[in-house]
Amino acid sequence: MKEELPAKTPEAKPIAKPPASAKPPALKSITTLAVDVGGTGVKAAALDEKGKMITERQKIKTPRNATPKKLVAIIAELGAMAGAFDRVSVGFPGVVKNGVVYTAPNLGKGWNNFPLAAALKKKLKRPVRIANDADVQGLGCVTGHGAELVITLGTGFGSVLFVDGHRIHLELGHHPFRNGKTYEDELGNRAFLKQGKKKWNKHLREAIDEMAETFNYGRLYIGGGNAATINFKLPPNVKVVSNTEGLLGGIKLWQDKPVAATGSASTSPRDA
Repeated sequence: MKEELPAKTPEAKPIAKPPASAKPPALKSITTLAVDVGGTGVKAAALDEKGKMITERQKIKTPRNATPKKLVAIIAELGAMAGAFDRVSVGFPGVVKNGVVYTAPNLGKGWNNFPLAAALKKKLKRPVRIANDADVQGLGCVTGHGAELVITLGTGFGSVLFVDGHRIHLELGHHPFRNGKTYEDELGNRAFLKQGKKKWNKHLREAIDEMAETFNYGRLYIGGGNAATINFKLPPNVKVVSNTEGLLGGIKLWQDKPVAATGSASTSPRDA
C-alpha cells in the first residue's frame, strides 16, 4: 500500500501592491510679456514667474509721433516676436491711472485719457497691467525696506518713491528745480544734448543733493539710458541700475499692492 503524501499547500501569492497614486500634474508656469516703452525705443521680453527671461529682449524704435494706434501695433508686433504668453505688463512714460493714460508728453498726440490697457487687452487677447515706467523699474530693484527713491534719466525724468515696498508715484520731473526750470528741463535728454555732458552731470549732482534733503531716502536708484553717462562718484547709498529692471519689474507689477495716490499722478494697476 502506497503511503499517501500530504497534499501540497498552495503557495501564497504575493499581495499586489496598490498602484502608486499618480502625481498631480505640474502647474503651468505663467509667462509674462514685459514691455518697456521709452521715448526712443519700445523693448519687450517674455519672462517666467521668477522673472527669468525666456526670450531675448527685442526692441523696436519709437516713432517720432508715437500715437496710441502706432504704439499698440508695435507692442502687438513685439508680442508676436516673443511667442506665447499669458499676461502683459507695460511700463509707460507718462501719468497712468487704472490702465488709462492721462499724459505722455514725450510720445505724441492722442494720449489724453486714452484707455491703453483696454486697447492692448483687445488687441492681444490677454490681461494687461500698466504703470509708469519709473514705477515698474523700481519694482524690479527696490529692497522693500525703508524709503527708496527711484529716478529715470531718459527722454524725460521719471520718479517714484517706495516706503517699505509700497510705491507712491511722483511727477517730480515737473517740479521746480533750479532757476525756474524743472527737473525735466535740466535733466531730460534735450538738456543733455543742449548743455553737454559736463554741465548735465553738474546739475545731476545738485539734484541728488536736493532730493536727499527733500525725501531723506535710505537708497536712491538711478535708471534710464542717460544714467550710463554719469561721470562723478555717487554717494554710497546711490546706485545706477540696469534698464533690465524695467522689464523684470513687470513680474512684480502682477504682485504689487494698490499704489498710494498723489493727486492725478496716481497709478493703480488693475486687470483690464
